[in-house]
Amino acid sequence: MATDIQERFSDAQLEEFKQLILKKIEKAQHDLELIKSAYLNDGNNGTDDTSPQFKSFDEGSQVMSKESNSALAIRQEKFIRDLKNALTRIQNKTYGICRVTGKLINPERLKLVPHATLSIEAKNMQG
Repeated sequence: MATDIQERFSDAQLEEFKQLILKKIEKAQHDLELIKSAYLNDGNNGTDDTSPQFKSFDEGSQVMSKESNSALAIRQEKFIRDLKNALTRIQNKTYGICRVTGKLINPERLKLVPHATLSIEAKNMQG
């Protein structure tokens, strides 16, 4: 009994998304470490006098306050958590199914936003 509407992504498609998400998690965790490092160092890494080529970098990093670094870290941690939740949905074979409409989310959207839980249709309904 064949249906025209695909109810879920195939195991092969889910594996492709899993690999994409794992790469994004790895990069996001690396970026989070950089943010935390900048937060801990607070722009003072001792290169002020010894490395003039880094002077503009130091000035730029001093502009970024601890508050903004903290906000960046919080956003990055949420992004990583959302990606890990997407991995759970892959394991449960519910990945890519819109939580509002129950339809499959466009694969192109998932490639850009792999942790998406809403289709564009559902997102537009929200306002």
